[in-house]
Amino acid sequence: MNMTVEQIADEALSLPSEARALLADRLVESLDPVEDGYIRQLWVTEALRRRDDVRHGRVKTISSEEGLVRVRQAVSR
Repeated sequence: MNMTVEQIADEALSLPSEARALLADRLVESLDPVEDGYIRQLWVTEALRRRDDVRHGRVKTISSEEGLVRVRQAVSR
């Protein structure tokens, strides 16, 4: 039986949360370590860029309280 990625995802999302977490762990562990290192480096580069943006005043920071308010508003829409 050939299932599409969408069908597999639908099936996986119907599992209990503990089973989904175990599946997610197995999928992440199955990734190519070389690719994983590349992805980690991309995230490091992004984190440093964001840090520098804050340090040089290119972005305005907000408090964690304000951030949570904004996330809750976005999620409730």
